Amino acid sequence: MDFTFQAVAEEQPGPKWRALFERFWPAYERWFLSEGEKARPRYLTSLRQLKAHMPELVPTYERLVELAGNSDLVARFLASFCPPSYLIACSQAVWADGEPFLVRNYDYSPQLCEGVILATAWNGRRVIAMSDGMWGVLDGINEDGLAVSLSFGGRRIEGVGFGVPLILRYILEFAARTEEAVAVLERVPVHMSYNVTVLDAAGEFVTAYLRPDFPAVVHAVPYAANHQEEIEWEQHATATATLQREQFLYRQLRGSARHPETLVASFLEPPLYANAFAKGYGTVYTAVYRPTASPRVEYLWPGSTWGFDFDAFEEGSRTVQLA
Repeated sequence: MDFTFQAVAEEQPGPKWRALFERFWPAYERWFLSEGEKARPRYLTSLRQLKAHMPELVPTYERLVELAGNSDLVARFLASFCPPSYLIACSQAVWADGEPFLVRNYDYSPQLCEGVILATAWNGRRVIAMSDGMWGVLDGINEDGLAVSLSFGGRRIEGVGFGVPLILRYILEFAARTEEAVAVLERVPVHMSYNVTVLDAAGEFVTAYLRPDFPAVVHAVPYAANHQEEIEWEQHATATATLQREQFLYRQLRGSARHPETLVASFLEPPLYANAFAKGYGTVYTAVYRPTASPRVEYLWPGSTWGFDFDAFEEGSRTVQLA
């Protein structure tokens, strides 16, 4: 199947973001109301939580709500507080020798992926990120070389907190180093369990296990799949082969991948690369974030590469064939 990615540059929220909102809102509205309108928190509750936990984001949030029409429903959706649940797979790893980089596979249904690479400077710091939820981040990097990536943590429990893509947006907008990102991950509540891997320009990395019912657990571990310290959801773990993928990443980083590009290439092949697109699921893209010198990102597919940096970000579109 063919899937088209779009690269959009807009320093401050404006007509380009508004056009993206109009394109994606009908699908997001259906998703947001899928459990009933009353299942989602009210506007004032969401706003209070955003002000309490990520106050620096509030001016951008208010601007986006205004651009999107200022409705109560849109404001609640964009606050991303206690959203409906969503499950993704994903593998991610940090190469720490020489020039470090963060590489990840985003495994999901293509029909549920925006496929928008956003270059922004909403709060003065330039950010390039794969968009989700209209302003959240699946993975991304800022001009200071701080890179982040998320994967599902393999637990069913839902709690009171924010969707993790908005937390990653917050980190890229206001943090420059891994330790600053960790402070956010330990402080801001999340509504489901996720694994977040962080790498900065100094080569400092962590993987944080975020959970709605326990404090975050942060380890200097350079890889993550779709479980945390142990398997809790056996059915999901078996379906996504999370343990096998984690063990593969461990072996790669312990010496099986003798060169950095060997590690990158392994993300385009099984067991990391998933291609069950006929069933609605697979690796939609591979991203490589390189934080040192001039921070940049490459998006990869078998036989195709699309790269960006902050000094030469070219808008456009790229259609790829998902095998």
